[in-house]
Amino acid sequence: MAANFEEVAKQFVQFYYETFDSDRTQLGNLYREQSMLTFESSSVLGAGNIVEKLVSLPFQKVKHEIATLDAQPGMGDGSVIILVTGALKVDEEERPMNYTQTFQLAATPDKQYFVYNDIFKLIY
Repeated sequence: MAANFEEVAKQFVQFYYETFDSDRTQLGNLYREQSMLTFESSSVLGAGNIVEKLVSLPFQKVKHEIATLDAQPGMGDGSVIILVTGALKVDEEERPMNYTQTFQLAATPDKQYFVYNDIFKLIY
């Protein structure tokens, strides 16, 4: 079981959304070439492609507001599964959009984490 997986999840989510909201181009270090992002049913593979997808999203300003965060340890390999729900404010839009996002963090042999799977979906 991942040691203190809940703390890992909280720290990761805080860092991820702060980075996403300030400069999406800096998210590349959180992914690897085997990482996959599914964003609104469209999947891309590899860190470079993931960052390219995130940077190409049709908004300039963004703010994630987290409503819930749940985490579980992965299959004994140190991985962590994270489910986030929240509201997304983009550009000058008055009404936030509800979203859900799931991450699977994989642990490297030196106990560093990276995003192996990332699934994002707006909730209408």
